[in-house]
Amino acid sequence: MYGLQGIQLLITKKFVEKEPEQIASFLYNGAGLSKAAIGEYLGQRESVNIQVLKAFVKCHNFNKLSLVDALRQFLSSFRLPGEAQKIDRIMESFSAHYCECNPSTFKSTDSCYIVSFSLIILNTSLHNPSVKEKPDLQHFISLHKGAHPGGDLPTELLTDMYESLKKVPFQLPEDEDAWELTLAFQKPQREGWLLKMGGRVKTWKKRWFILKDNCLYYFEYTTDKDPLGIIPLENLCVELAEDPKKPHCFDLHARGQTVKACKTQADGKKVQGNHQSYRLSAASHEERESWVQSLRLVFSEYLNSLAVCTNV
Repeated sequence: MYGLQGIQLLITKKFVEKEPEQIASFLYNGAGLSKAAIGEYLGQRESVNIQVLKAFVKCHNFNKLSLVDALRQFLSSFRLPGEAQKIDRIMESFSAHYCECNPSTFKSTDSCYIVSFSLIILNTSLHNPSVKEKPDLQHFISLHKGAHPGGDLPTELLTDMYESLKKVPFQLPEDEDAWELTLAFQKPQREGWLLKMGGRVKTWKKRWFILKDNCLYYFEYTTDKDPLGIIPLENLCVELAEDPKKPHCFDLHARGQTVKACKTQADGKKVQGNHQSYRLSAASHEERESWVQSLRLVFSEYLNSLAVCTNV
C-alpha cells in the first residue's frame, strides 16, 4: 500500500521526487501499481496527500469532455476508496478541475460534485444485478430538482448523461464490489425535499427526506451516503401545522415526550437529538398532503403489527 511511509521510502531511494506534482505523476503513470492503494493514498486528509490529489487530478485532460466521459477517464485511473469522507475529498477535486476545463457546463463546482456523485450511484443501480428495480430517467431527473445552486440543470443534459451511462457502464478497476455504495435506501415508501426547522437554532434548512421501514431519514444532498439524522417513527404522530414564516407545514411529535432520534454532528459523531417535535415544510399543499398520508399509513401499519403481536 502506498501510504505516507511508502511514498517517503520511494523518495528516499530516489525513485520519485518529493514535489506533489512528481508524486502525482508517478501514481498516474506508474505501471503495475495497485489501483486500490492509489485511491486510499489520494483520499487521505493530510496536507501532502491533498496536494498530490489536486496534482493527480490535473494529470487528466477533461477539455471538451462530457461529465460522464470525464468520469470514465478519471475513475479508471485508480479505485475509489469506500469511506465517504475520502470519496468527498476526491470528488471535490475532480469537480473543481472539470469545471476549470469546461467552465460553461455547470454554474458551480457544487453542482458538478452533486451530479458526479449521483452518476456513481446510478452506475451501481443500473448495472449491479442485485438491484432488481432499476431507476428510470424521470427518477434520475427528479433527484436533481431544487438540488443545484443557481437553478435546476437542463433536462437535456441530465437525459444525455443518464442514457450514456445506461448504455455503457463505468469500467471500474479491480474488484468492483468495492465501488458499491449502500443500497439500504432502495425502494422507499416516499422521498423528496422538505424544509426542516432546527432544534436549538430555529433556522430552516432544505433536506432530502427518505421514508423507509418505519424511519424517516434526512440528508443534505440526494447523493449523500450517510444521513444527517434518523427519526424512528414508533410512538410518533403527525399533525398539520400553521407557521407564520413557512407555508404547508406539518409536525412530528411524541405527545409531550422527547422524540427518540439521532443526528450527525460536524465531526461525524452520531448523538441523540433533543427535539420535542419536528416541524417540516413542504413545497406545496399537495406535497404536504402526500407526506402526511404516507406517514399516517406507516403509523397505522406499525399499530396493526403491535396488535397482531399482542394477540398472539
